[in-house]
Order: sequence, then C-alpha cells, then structure tokens
Amino acid sequence: MFTFRNVIILVTISGILKPVSCNQNANLEIKMKSTSFKTLFRPVLIICIYQLLQVSFFFQHVSGQDDYRPPLFFREDWKEIDAAIPVTQEHVNSPDLILSLYGPGRDSIKKSHHDQPSDDPYYVWSGLCRGNWLVTLKHKEYLADLSGFAKIKWRTKQAGMRKLHLVLKLNNGTWLISRQSDGPTTDWRIREYNLKDLDWFTLDAEHIVEVSPVQDPDLSRIDEIGFTDLMSGGSSQACSRLDWIEVYGFKIKR
Repeated sequence: MFTFRNVIILVTISGILKPVSCNQNANLEIKMKSTSFKTLFRPVLIICIYQLLQVSFFFQHVSGQDDYRPPLFFREDWKEIDAAIPVTQEHVNSPDLILSLYGPGRDSIKKSHHDQPSDDPYYVWSGLCRGNWLVTLKHKEYLADLSGFAKIKWRTKQAGMRKLHLVLKLNNGTWLISRQSDGPTTDWRIREYNLKDLDWFTLDAEHIVEVSPVQDPDLSRIDEIGFTDLMSGGSSQACSRLDWIEVYGFKIKR
C-alpha cells in the first residue's frame, strides 16, 4: 500500500515536484514548476483517491466476510446409557435431533460401550450388522445449508477393510454419499471434512449402495446427515465405530 512518502517519490520522479537542497541543516524543500496549482496537484489527488478506495474496499470485504464460516449446526455424542441393539432415539443426546436407520442391516446397528478400557466412549457400532446399513440424524426445526465453507468432523475407529463415508439427504429426496472416506485405524481418530472438497455419488437408500457420480450438487438445503461403510459387519475385526459427529452449517427453517 502507498504511503505519503511513496506519493511524493512518484510525483518527484514524474517531474511535477522537484526537491532542492539549501544547506546541510535545512529541511527538504520542494520547488514547484510554473504550472497552475490545479494542474500540479491533479495526479497527486488521483493517486490518493485510488489508494483510499483500495483501503475502503479491503475493509468492506473483510467486514463482509466476518460471518462466512458457518457455526455449529449440531453435535451428537451419544447418551451414556446401557448398550442396545438396535440403537434408538432414546440414545440420542441432543433433544433437537431425530435418528433414522436404513438398509438391510438397520435392525442390528448397536449403541455400544465397554467398562474397559476406562476411557471407552459410547458409540455406534456396525460389527453385528447382517447387511448394509445407514445411520442418519436430522434437526427437528431446521434444514442445514452445507454449501460454502461447511464442515463435518467426527471421531471414529474402523477395523478390517471398513471405510466410513458421509451421507447427505437433500430436501428434494436425493441421497448422496461421499467418495472420500475414513479408513481403518488402531485407535480413535478425529477427522474433519470440507464438504466443498468432496466428490459425491447418488445413493440407493434402500439397499445402501452407491449409484452414479454427481457433479457439483447443491448442498444448500440438507434434510438428513449420516454415515455408512457400505458393508455388513464382521464383528470387532471388520466394523465401523462412531463416537461423535459435529456438523457446521447455517440453519434454514423447515
């Protein structure tokens, strides 16, 4: 950005103003050419106005972007109550969320927990699922605008060849599943997804299988948000686990 000194240098170089040295202790003096006052300072005014407009635009842009990152839409961290098969609405910690289960394996999705290790969380587990399965959550009052800088974070732990995918149900009934996934790990892992960076397929929500790729889907009105690994369970050696999930997006009244 230009300073006043930059302006004087530019004007001096252009020949409009000319520095003249009187003596060693004197301040720098500027000698004007024999032109009119208006003509002399017009370039200076133009430069200054241009710079002021740049500064004004910058601050307006920053100010307008203050709220571009969406807030927390919901977080679900299952209730610390006894394990159950299948997981039910009773196990949903947030009073604003509705749980739904889909697929051939929906009746055997477990809300699990163990006394040991001592820090074992309360989590959704697919190890006993007899077929493909899907778990979703939706807000009672709001759709989610997951366009722009929306994010989803979760803490999961997969085993075997299981890879957990994000699933979205659009307000028009279309189901999407992400190409990207969270694979096996030896310990619980937190992962964050920028939804803008993901690739999507349509999803057959009856059989829980991907169908065809979708280019740049509109994620501005999302009804349900969930997860699946597109596989049946294989006990603790081949399963998916989800401890908690956070969704960052703007609210839209249903």
